[in-house]
Amino acid sequence: MSTEPNAAPGGEPAEDLTVIRVDQFFPHPPAKVWRALTEPELLVQWQMQGAEDFRLEVGHRYRLTSVPRPNTDFSGVVDVQVLAYDIERMLSVRWADADPANPADWTITWTLEQEGRGTRLFLVHEGFDPDDPAQLMARRIMGSGWRSHVLRSLGHTLERLR
Repeated sequence: MSTEPNAAPGGEPAEDLTVIRVDQFFPHPPAKVWRALTEPELLVQWQMQGAEDFRLEVGHRYRLTSVPRPNTDFSGVVDVQVLAYDIERMLSVRWADADPANPADWTITWTLEQEGRGTRLFLVHEGFDPDDPAQLMARRIMGSGWRSHVLRSLGHTLERLR
């Protein structure tokens, strides 16, 4: 039996409810994946509306729009700020719900690692409040969405990119 305070039954570490972690292999070099993450004309193919306003510049702000989700208190509008980047290696942005009544304020970090001739893309989406039922619902929905929809759309964009 584990004496760790965050251990789940069986001694396994408990799931961190403040974060979503996803990694996906793409059979494309890091330079190509980086382009899909940072070129506005490519971002619009797999991200929310408004991605065409992205600029790779620390401090740059833009706005994404999607469908509101009342069950998660999501207004449908995300204010985005570029926090940091390392070309072809890492991009970090802040996502905050544009509605000040929604406390959603998250950091999304993409990290690229060459793996053979392809790229392993790591996504860390952090800042969920585990004591807020709406935030836990948002985490569940977004975790599924990153894995099933968003990364698949990114893969399709990469396949079309020459």
